[in-house]
Amino acid sequence: MRLFDTHAHIGLIDEDPIEQLIVAQEARHEQISGILSICNNVRDFFDLHESLRTASNVFFAVGVSPSEVTNPGKDWESQVEQGAALPRVVAIGETGLDYYRKFGDKDSQIELFIRQLELASRLDLPVVIHNREAGSDILEILREKIPPRGAVLHCYSEDWEYAQKALELPIYISFAGNVTYRNARNLHETARNMPADRILIESEAPFMVPASHRGERNRPSYIPETARFLANLRNTADEELAEQLYVNSCTFFGIDH
Repeated sequence: MRLFDTHAHIGLIDEDPIEQLIVAQEARHEQISGILSICNNVRDFFDLHESLRTASNVFFAVGVSPSEVTNPGKDWESQVEQGAALPRVVAIGETGLDYYRKFGDKDSQIELFIRQLELASRLDLPVVIHNREAGSDILEILREKIPPRGAVLHCYSEDWEYAQKALELPIYISFAGNVTYRNARNLHETARNMPADRILIESEAPFMVPASHRGERNRPSYIPETARFLANLRNTADEELAEQLYVNSCTFFGIDH
C-alpha cells in the first residue's frame, strides 16, 4: 500500500526542524509515500521549506490562509511567486474563505482568495481550498476564477448535493479523519458516491484525527485508518483504493508516479 497525504500542517505538529524531519520519516515507514505540507502564511512556508529540504517525500503548497487576511504580509504576492519557484512546490494554498471564525471581513477574505486564484492561473498551479461555512460563495467564485489546473476542496465538510455541483468544475474532493466519525453521515454519503478519479485523502494534521485516535494530536502516519474506512464505505479493496488515491494525488499535483 502507498498513500499520499494531501494536506498536513507539519509546522504545527512540531516547531523543531529535527522533529519535523522525524514526522516525514515516520510517515514513510507507514507507507505514506508523499505529503503535501501546508502553511497559513508565506513566512512559515519559507521556514518549513528550508527545514524539510532533504525530505524528498514532502511537497509544498505556498499561499495565505483566510486566517491571515488582516495581516497577509508585506509584498505577499511576490513572495508567493518566489516560493512557487522553489523545488517540490506543487500548489497554491491553502486559500479560501472562513466565515465561521470571522477573520477580517467577508470582502477582504474574498479579495485575498481571488488574488490567489489569479496567481495560481498565472503560475499554472492547482489550488488548495479551505471552506468553513462559505460553500456558496466559494462555488460561485470558482465558477468564474478556477485555475486551469483545478482545485481541491480540502477536509470536505459539505454534502453530496454540493459535491455534485463542485464536480462540474475541475475539482477534486479530499477527505480527512472526520469521515471516520460515526455521525458524519453527509460525508459518508459523499465518499460512497464520489467518482473514483476525483477523490483524495489527507490527515489535516495536527487536526481532524481519525476516530481511533480521538484525543491525540493527528499525524500523517494515521491516514491508513482513514483510507481503510473509505475503502469499506466504497466496498473496495484497501490496496485498490489506496493506489487510486495515490495516482489521483500525483495527477492533481503534477507529480511523477
